[in-house]
Amino acid sequence: MTIAVRDDVGRAVILAQAARRIVSLVPSLTETLFALGCADALVGVTRYCTEPAGAVDQIERVGGTKNPDVRRIAELRPDLVLLNAEENRKQDFETLAQAGLTLFVSYSHRARDVPDLLRRLGELTARLEEAAHLAIEIRNALAAMEPARYRPRVFCPIWKNPWMSFNLDTYADDMLWCAGGENVCRNRAPRYVEVTLEEMAAEMPEVILLPDEPYVFSEKDLSALAPLHSTPAYQRGRVHFIDGKALSWYGPRTAPALHYLRERIAASARTQATKLP
Repeated sequence: MTIAVRDDVGRAVILAQAARRIVSLVPSLTETLFALGCADALVGVTRYCTEPAGAVDQIERVGGTKNPDVRRIAELRPDLVLLNAEENRKQDFETLAQAGLTLFVSYSHRARDVPDLLRRLGELTARLEEAAHLAIEIRNALAAMEPARYRPRVFCPIWKNPWMSFNLDTYADDMLWCAGGENVCRNRAPRYVEVTLEEMAAEMPEVILLPDEPYVFSEKDLSALAPLHSTPAYQRGRVHFIDGKALSWYGPRTAPALHYLRERIAASARTQATKLP
C-alpha cells in the first residue's frame, strides 16, 4: 500500500511501502527512529548522531550534517533520507534528489508541531502506534505547563566570539516560552542574532541559561560574563548550565525537555510572583 505524506517544507513524500533502509542526517531524528523502534532500518547516520549513546555507534557514519558523503549515501540505496532545512545544506539536498532518492525534510519551529511530525514519521516507517505514544507524551507535557502569571526574562547564548542567541522564529525560543520564560532576544533579527553582553545586560535578564551545544559553555566562560554581573540573574544566582539538546532536539526529547527547562525557569517566576500586588 502506497504511503504518502508531506514533509515540513510542503513536499510530497511517497513510498511504495514502509521504509526499511533509512539514512538520517539529523541527530534528533536519528534518536527519534530509535524511539519508534526503527533502529534496524537505519543504514547511515552522521557523526553528530550521538544518541542513543552506544546503540547508534553500530551504524555506518556518512559524514557530517554540513558535509555528508552523498556518494556513499546513494550507494547505501536507502528507501528514505531524513534531512533538516536548517541543519543540512540545500546543495546536498539537491544532489541527493538528483540521485533519485526519496527525501523527507523536517523544519519544526514549535513544540506543538512535533506530535504531527512524529505521526508522519510513524506512517513512513509503519510505527504509528509508537509515534502516537510519543505524541501523547508531548501533548501531556504541554498541557502540564501552567499558564505563566509572570515570565522571567531569559538570556540564552548559543555561541561565543561573537556572542549569539536566537529569536522567536526558532524551536529553541518556543521551548523557552512553553516552559514559562521569555527570551530577551525573541524580537531581534535575524533568527540567529549577534549580540553584545552590554546589550544583554540592558535587557536585565532574570535567568541566564548556558547550553553545552552548539558552543560548549562551561565554568571557564563565566569570567567573560562580567558585564552581566549586575543583572537580576546574577544577583539571584539564576545562572544555569543546561543540556543544549533540550533546546534543539525535537522528538522523544521534547516532553522531558519541557519539564527540565520549566524547573530552571520556575524559581525566578515564583520569586517575582511574590512581589506582584
